[in-house]
Amino acid sequence: MRIDKYLWCIRLYKTRSIATEACKKGHIKINNASVKASKLIFNGEQISVRKDQINYKIEVLDIPPNRVGAKLVDLFRKDITPKEEFEKFELLKYAKDYYRKKGTGRPTKKDRRDIDDLQEE
Repeated sequence: MRIDKYLWCIRLYKTRSIATEACKKGHIKINNASVKASKLIFNGEQISVRKDQINYKIEVLDIPPNRVGAKLVDLFRKDITPKEEFEKFELLKYAKDYYRKKGTGRPTKKDRRDIDDLQEE
């Protein structure tokens, strides 16, 4: 099975075209080598995926016949991502000068002034 189709089948990417684009950008690696979207994968290979500033590591357990449900994904892949990657992502999120929670909308005038004051310092 092609690597872009596999990543879509195990629900790592929402669409195949997004998975193909990630391959073109060099975010997908098999055994530490960048691959094209048409690269065939086999059982036991390790895939490195750079997504959302996290380097995921996945081991291929089996090849799914087609896209599988979220509950069945673990039958076809094993997530071997180190915990340090997730901790690093949390640190990056809180390392920003000004952090707004998602979904709070546009900044008010007061928020905007506070942001400007922080950036001047």
